Amino acid sequence: MQVNDFDYTLPTELIAQTPTEKRDDCRLMVVNRATGEISHRHFYDILDYLSEGDCLILNDSRVLPARLYGTKRGTGAKIEFLLIKRIQDAKGPDGRRIDGDVWETMVRPGRRLKPGDWVDFRDNFAAEILDYGKDGTRIVLFHYTGIFMERLEEAGTIPLPPYIERPAEAADRENYQTVYSHYNGSVAAPTAGLHFTEELLRRAEAKGIRLAYVTLHVGIGTFRPVKAEQVEDHTMHVEEYTVPQQAADIINETKQQGGRIVAVGTTSIRTVESAAIEEDGTWKVKAGSGSTGIFIYPGYQFKVVESLITNFHLPKSTLLMLISALYDREKILAAYQEAIDKRYRFFSYGDAMLLL
Repeated sequence: MQVNDFDYTLPTELIAQTPTEKRDDCRLMVVNRATGEISHRHFYDILDYLSEGDCLILNDSRVLPARLYGTKRGTGAKIEFLLIKRIQDAKGPDGRRIDGDVWETMVRPGRRLKPGDWVDFRDNFAAEILDYGKDGTRIVLFHYTGIFMERLEEAGTIPLPPYIERPAEAADRENYQTVYSHYNGSVAAPTAGLHFTEELLRRAEAKGIRLAYVTLHVGIGTFRPVKAEQVEDHTMHVEEYTVPQQAADIINETKQQGGRIVAVGTTSIRTVESAAIEEDGTWKVKAGSGSTGIFIYPGYQFKVVESLITNFHLPKSTLLMLISALYDREKILAAYQEAIDKRYRFFSYGDAMLLL
């Protein structure tokens, strides 16, 4: 299967640079997979397509202010960091355990930083380069006074995706978070969830729709293109996830009672499909934490999820491959073309799609 099979042409003016003023005012394309019918609504109409006894799976990961701008100690050269993930039980080049906040980090310009260098961000907040990481990253140890997350909040900015061609603003600290975000750890938002308001979630529960919260910390794979020519040759970056017992119980009870499992975003799909186990011929979700590099593309047989709320994704991306696995590649691309023709807004701050 060719990666180019998932390509399409998008006018740059359709890439959303800012969110809608009210989260659920964005447009919603509804695709009925059984009939092929496409409807055009607004996101606040989403409950018209959900029934009592259905279950929404939501990823409650929170985006870190993971982009840092500093200067190289001794030279004053300007350096940009993008934190990727915290490294547990970190060890130095000599094999000794390192206590403290150690992170894998993208750096720019990378050629300026080698092990032993230091980068200063503000008073009493700096990073020491320990080693080289994978794909040009660096392993860094932060030095600071106080509490790490508080210092990061002070010094860092929200890492908006590169196709949003403006600096992050103060408003992005909340606009680029779901209203139900809770656990810090992502470097990109689970963007399908950005459209939900607290009011809409209350209305969903009042209608008898069950909400299952899982956590998957979105990693660096979101920012990197697929470089392989064949889909099967691509390797996903590993991300950490947690399925609480309560969420597993809700999902499994919903399936047992004949309700529909609707994932809010591709990260929610990847979480529960990674946590799926087969018992007595039935697929269930197992509670617990783990790491997943699951790669879902056409031919994959879904074990848990039946429907999906999602945004419009980049050409040739693994996210576009995932939704093509849930429906049909050619029909997805036809729906995307209709979205382009009708001037939908694309990507993180853009409009939404419901695959029924």
